[in-house]
Amino acid sequence: MIIGLDVGGTHTDVVLLDENGLQRRIKVATDASSLFDAVFSGLTHITRDIPADQISHAVLSTTLTTNAIVQQKLPTVGMIVTCGPGIDPEYFRTGEHYYLVAGAMDHSGREICALDEQAVKDAADKMKAAGIEYVGVVGKFSIRNPAHEMRIREIIAPMFEKVFLGHNISGSFSFPRRIATAFLNASIYPVHKNFFEAVKQSLEQQGIDLPIYILKADGGTMDFDTSIDFPGQSILSGPAASVMGSIAFAPPDAETIVLDIGGTTTDMAVLINGIPVLAPHGIEIKGYKTLIRALHTQSVGIGGDSVVRVTGGELTIGPDRSGPALAYGGPEPTPTDALFVLGKAGEGDRQKAENGISAIAKELGLSTEQAAQKIFDQTCRRILDYARQTVEKINSKPVYTVREALHGHRINPTHLLVLGGPTPQFAQHLESISDYTVHMVPQWDVANAVGTALSRTTCEVTLFADTYKLEASAPEEMFVQSLKPGFKLADARQMAEELLKKKAIREGARTEDLETDLLEEFEFNMVRDFRMIGKNIRIKTQVRPGLIHEYRQIAEKIPRDPAC
Repeated sequence: MIIGLDVGGTHTDVVLLDENGLQRRIKVATDASSLFDAVFSGLTHITRDIPADQISHAVLSTTLTTNAIVQQKLPTVGMIVTCGPGIDPEYFRTGEHYYLVAGAMDHSGREICALDEQAVKDAADKMKAAGIEYVGVVGKFSIRNPAHEMRIREIIAPMFEKVFLGHNISGSFSFPRRIATAFLNASIYPVHKNFFEAVKQSLEQQGIDLPIYILKADGGTMDFDTSIDFPGQSILSGPAASVMGSIAFAPPDAETIVLDIGGTTTDMAVLINGIPVLAPHGIEIKGYKTLIRALHTQSVGIGGDSVVRVTGGELTIGPDRSGPALAYGGPEPTPTDALFVLGKAGEGDRQKAENGISAIAKELGLSTEQAAQKIFDQTCRRILDYARQTVEKINSKPVYTVREALHGHRINPTHLLVLGGPTPQFAQHLESISDYTVHMVPQWDVANAVGTALSRTTCEVTLFADTYKLEASAPEEMFVQSLKPGFKLADARQMAEELLKKKAIREGARTEDLETDLLEEFEFNMVRDFRMIGKNIRIKTQVRPGLIHEYRQIAEKIPRDPAC
């Protein structure tokens, strides 16, 4: 049996799956100030009367870190960045406590400027005096030689709760993106730690000891204990869960848009023949361009609880949310209230919904029912407009999927896959006002948790080899090895593959799920005094994101209706 748990901003969804399909499911309210209660309540219901040894593992996804970034509810963190030749790191300043210190490596990893340790100590003293607890440390070519980053951590670690090093977080060259990535890891660490501890405590109180994984932005999972050192991997975990909850039900020979219609936002993604489109260079969120590998998803500010207003005689919907719908005790009218007026929703206070929509109707000069229909129709059309914009954005650049680059390919989706709470109400209307064929994802209101449970462990490795120095290194893995003369590109490829498989197994992957891809392969001649002295080799390889080996058998047994 597998537990899938998706912690959203409004609800926490928990499911229990086995080889016969969905066995249990529950939705509980999320209270970010008391995550333990939501997680404990969900896990208690899901595991009641189930022997712990019958549960193989649990997989979790969360929107908490994403929401913290979007809502700018982040603690003040510090950054120490080593300077050197080339572009000025000042251009990538992340905030007030951003300190540049002397010390530099060149592109081959040779020290060209000694580290100014006194400047490091002075920066640490200032950050400590400001009450900072989390710090990121980045050097320009630290992925070729991390000695300066490691020395900085050695100096400052006793003063702070957590220090993140750029070379541990990503093996990619982009200096600006590595700064942003280290900064965001430090910033969201306390949010992720709170989530981490709530889950651990919930399981401990129930006497459950089992492997736990967290869903990453690329749709793969990683060991939960490892995630505490890489909290940035949980950013966009929620939208990734939408994709993973849909791909088992996507047409295998068509291009499909996935729409997860929530209370605050609608999350969107694109599948090509059932394979997710990738954001190859990393997450870009609230102006931060990172190296966190991710599926190409987009969240737009329109959902079932978006505030409905009349501004300048025109109807506006969202992008803000003030709370639940009036029908559920909220403060302002929403599209969900319009559904109550149209008789498309139940189990709420219809009179409150009608009162709110009536006020909107008067401003528009319409009947209450006409206003409700206009609100619902406009909400659906806005979602479709955003979906088309998402496709246009992908088509404006080279298209990548989690398997390959599709150079020159233009996406032209013909299908919509819809999930989220109001799916039944929206799906039919979306199809009637568009040219798309629309399908509802089975168990649409907990499909994120199902997708989370069925996702497999993924990871990637970046290997550098220098045949002049006779040295190979993988900075994220803290791996360094001497080479023998005659080392070639094929040898580097094999070394990277072996490192990848060892890392995947260490992080919880099963051998039957190890589908690997070669993402990058470069070989450059090194020339000195007009003669070639060796080669620089760079290999990047991954365990491909996807669903566990037996997913099809499980997915086919999941009933479509959430009532089942």
